[in-house]
Amino acid sequence: MIDKNMNKTQLKNEAHLSTNVIAKLGKNEKVSIDTLSKICEVLQCNIGDIVDFVSNDMEA
Repeated sequence: MIDKNMNKTQLKNEAHLSTNVIAKLGKNEKVSIDTLSKICEVLQCNIGDIVDFVSNDMEA
């Protein structure tokens, strides 16, 4: 988002995401692959650029 000079509200509007989805992202909660796809389209990036895998063992 920084590279695109975009804030969360602009991302929400351009990717047609709900406020709840933006809140989930801010809390590092689970979101759908569809949501991640929309974000990648808007930011013109790959999913690996916006996602990190965290093992369940590391969440606790």
